[in-house]
Amino acid sequence: MGAGKTKRMPRAVREQQMLDAAVRIFGQRGYMAASMDEIAELAGVSKPLVYLYLNSKDDLFSACVRREARALTQAVRAGVRPGLPPDGQLWSGLRAFFTHTARNPDAWRVLHLHARTHGERFAAEVAAMRADIVAFVTQLIAAAARDAHRRPHLPEEEVAGLAEALVGAAESLADWAGATEGVTAKQAAATLMNFAWAGLGDLMTGRPWVPPEEPEPEPAPAPEGAPAPGGAQAPGGAVVPGGAAVPVQAG
Repeated sequence: MGAGKTKRMPRAVREQQMLDAAVRIFGQRGYMAASMDEIAELAGVSKPLVYLYLNSKDDLFSACVRREARALTQAVRAGVRPGLPPDGQLWSGLRAFFTHTARNPDAWRVLHLHARTHGERFAAEVAAMRADIVAFVTQLIAAAARDAHRRPHLPEEEVAGLAEALVGAAESLADWAGATEGVTAKQAAATLMNFAWAGLGDLMTGRPWVPPEEPEPEPAPAPEGAPAPGGAQAPGGAVVPGGAAVPVQAG
């Protein structure tokens, strides 16, 4: 669509229109295959106007990553309801996450797939978003655990690994839900709750899973003719502790 058919509108509104189009094209085609001509056509503007507003394809993609990372983080934070019990808070946060990724599949592909594979600049933007979400989930789990244990100083690092695992599982499940017909955000959130909450619920009540005691493995027998531990084998089969080998006289 030519620039002559473009209606005048505030720059901020026009820029968001361009970003909307870019997220769709980048999400569906990937960074390398995405065309600035396609983005301009979908946005209803001329390609020179896209360059005028957003400088380059790299800058346009970076702006998309920043905007969508901020939107996802805000959605998760806004979805958590502080007045609920721990499982209710986790449930509301997970449901907000899966609702957002389901409603914005192109944005999720930009963040989780394309930005991570097209340069350190873009990957760093996504890493910062992920670190923010992990830190938020860590605080959420730690606060719930402190309340359950009545221990106000329970270190957050004790549950940081759980937050990492939970966020990683949510990311993988969002991919699965997006590729599986008929899976709703509510179903995806419930799947992860059923997978994770049994363990987290026990953690909250001071009943963590503990690995069973296992006996130390016995050392494997040395091959025939090999020197014994701490010694050396001399010709004829004599072994001397400490590694010194001495010859053995025949007969």
